[in-house]
Amino acid sequence: MGALHEGHLSLVRAAKSACDVIAVSIFVNPTQFGPNEDFASYPRTFDADCALLEAEAVDVVFAPIAEEIYRPGALTFVEVGGMSDRLDGASRPGHFRGVATVVSKLFITAEPDKAFFGQKDAAQVAVLRHMTADLLLPVQLVVCPIVRESDGLAMSSRNRYLSPEERKAALVLSRALGTVAKAAEKGETSAEKLIGIARECFASEQGVRVDYVVAVEWKTLEPVQEIGPGILFAVAAFVGNTRLIDNLVF
Repeated sequence: MGALHEGHLSLVRAAKSACDVIAVSIFVNPTQFGPNEDFASYPRTFDADCALLEAEAVDVVFAPIAEEIYRPGALTFVEVGGMSDRLDGASRPGHFRGVATVVSKLFITAEPDKAFFGQKDAAQVAVLRHMTADLLLPVQLVVCPIVRESDGLAMSSRNRYLSPEERKAALVLSRALGTVAKAAEKGETSAEKLIGIARECFASEQGVRVDYVVAVEWKTLEPVQEIGPGILFAVAAFVGNTRLIDNLVF
């Protein structure tokens, strides 16, 4: 959705290493925002984004206006039943329907061989994997590692909303995941206990409100009782008024 940072550029570089022609879409998608969310204020830095992409030798930047993607009177949307109301979909009703709809339109328009997404949006990735398989779309989804600031904060366009004090408090997301990872390395496999460990970490940081802390099967986003290879441990929290997400995959 623009406001590009090093995490986005890492996707561009991964695409360049695997593909001959690289296209980047920039579109602040209105259908994935709720009525009280930050669509109007979402950072839009198009000229700076284009300069970054030109420096990376991107071949195409596709930056449509909303009316090009959603024609007046449009009645067709894409929803992955059952998965769209989990994790971010539970706290942001309609969010994943908006994501699946716009990405399906982009896939149909561009007919890409590969599409590159960041692991930070792991729940979104799960929904899009299912959508792509269900609709028989001939595109391979490539998931790239989370890119972090030097202090561990996962890069996000919304980080620029944070005040200096909130920026410091936001480190609790990566700190909670680090605590969970250490407990798992010592042999803890109970999802309930690991969730409790993460929540204790969040409770130590005033001004941070937890949205969710979950351990789920990444393919389905269904809760699990025990962690193991391929299990997604995901967190979301409000730091001030800014909602941030982060995760790890065992």
